[in-house]
Amino acid sequence: MANTVSAKKMTRKIAKRTAINKSRRSRMRTFVRKVEEAIASGNQTEAAAALRAAEPEMMRAAQKGIVHKNTASRKVSRLANRIKTLSA
Repeated sequence: MANTVSAKKMTRKIAKRTAINKSRRSRMRTFVRKVEEAIASGNQTEAAAALRAAEPEMMRAAQKGIVHKNTASRKVSRLANRIKTLSA
């Protein structure tokens, strides 16, 4: 348990930051799930639209330090490839 005033303040800050990060991570995953569902349904136009909405959300999460920039880029790339193969 935190004893000093500064340590107590840090626990409050950490709790607040954790809640914000959790919210952002959840929001990103929701957008990714919508893309996954559109891909599963086989609708390429719907999947492409969902990806256009999800990409900025994923990059924003990367910018805020929720996920690594390369991780976000990799996920976007792999989703885009899966959408591209729907037309074939």
